[in-house]
Amino acid sequence: MTAAALLQSVLASLPEILVITGACILLILGEFVRKGQEHLLVWASIAVVLSAALATLLLAGEVRPAYTGMFVADRFAVFFKFVFYLATILTFLLSRKYADIEGIGSSEYYVLLLFTLSGMMIMASATDLLSIYVGLELMVLCTYVLTGFLRKERRSNEAALKYVILGAVSTGIFLYGVSLVYGLTGTTQLNAMAQAVTGDPLDPGLLLAVVFIVAGLVFKIGAVPFHMWVPDVYEGAPTTVTAFMSVGPKAAGFAVILRVFLNPLVAASDAWIVVAVIAVVTMALGSFVALVQDNFKRLLAYSSIAHAGFAILGVVAGGEDGIASVMFYLLIYAFMNLGIFGAVIMMRNGNSSGEVIDDYAGFAKPHPVLALLMLLYLFSLAGIPPTAGFFAKFYVLSALVERGFVALAVIAVLLSAVAAYFYIRVVMVIYMREPQRVFEPALTPSVRATLAFTAAGTIGIGLFPAWFLRLAQSSVFGG
Repeated sequence: MTAAALLQSVLASLPEILVITGACILLILGEFVRKGQEHLLVWASIAVVLSAALATLLLAGEVRPAYTGMFVADRFAVFFKFVFYLATILTFLLSRKYADIEGIGSSEYYVLLLFTLSGMMIMASATDLLSIYVGLELMVLCTYVLTGFLRKERRSNEAALKYVILGAVSTGIFLYGVSLVYGLTGTTQLNAMAQAVTGDPLDPGLLLAVVFIVAGLVFKIGAVPFHMWVPDVYEGAPTTVTAFMSVGPKAAGFAVILRVFLNPLVAASDAWIVVAVIAVVTMALGSFVALVQDNFKRLLAYSSIAHAGFAILGVVAGGEDGIASVMFYLLIYAFMNLGIFGAVIMMRNGNSSGEVIDDYAGFAKPHPVLALLMLLYLFSLAGIPPTAGFFAKFYVLSALVERGFVALAVIAVLLSAVAAYFYIRVVMVIYMREPQRVFEPALTPSVRATLAFTAAGTIGIGLFPAWFLRLAQSSVFGG
């Protein structure tokens, strides 16, 4: 690699370098932060993310390939990176008080979140299966530790152990698929793979490789049949980590799926029926199992599974409209899901954890404004107009219909109706039940700011969906 190429590579990966460097500096400086000054770690972490966001914005004007074709800074990556920045900054804000209550406000907590962010950023820009693997491992290794951060709680330790074991298996499956692709095509770069595959009849070996890579990636987004870790991990992890994992790593997984399967392996048309079945079964399982949940975090875990299935339908639709609908869906999902998790975190005060649905009984009477915000998030997750969640689902369905998948669109609508029930059930508890006890939610300025921002995003995108959809369309593989 020449000096000019090295400089170009460093420039293209400057946001990732800033995040990793900032995390290392924060790890050292964290040792000098005194007890009671943990809020400094929050603001320092946010500053690191904002510096990376600024660098990403400055580099967004052109496509910048780097590291001999293993990495690229393009509009597609920029779009996903800003979704990651949004999820990370809001998680930091939600962690301000919650970390103190749970006793996890050490520098390592914020450093691990930053390293997870850097892994997700690498995944969004990776154009080689090996660089995808590097980003993937950096992301998941940190989330393993974050899941078990409540070291004194058995369920947190159990969740982390399950996550590590199942995650290791999924990573092995993914790597086996990579090795098969390399053996059949002689390359791991996505563009070179596209040239090797396009125009040739798909041989059984390549189809098997596709199946293994799909299996490794659907685990990361919590799709069936690799969904079994989601409820336990979401329930056992600190709620701020659960909120982060439900948005950031899920979006990173979809970024990889879109790059891999809608570019080089598009010729593997026989595999799309498998992806469609995965989408439908994932939606069905998430929707029906959520109906019987009493733990709010487990309900949101199955909700996350159902939403992953719906987003996969955009992958099935394919084309520019299908890709843009998934990107648009994930942006909206970040706002509404972080908002509802912010409400759960808000309820962590004193003896209340906010994890049991009955904790919200009659919540609308003493706190009508906060109840209205929860109503907004829940209606948006259910896809009820005119919230942003309605348009997220609408554009996925439109992409399906335009590609001729009318039956899939009908099934998606029916399953969305099922999913709407368990969201409305929570609304009924909030508004129709009598309060069982009176307590004040932990409304710190940072939590208020998070709830206000996510509500504004949920309403704003619902009022002006076309502008955000055009943004996603212009970001499809460089626009």
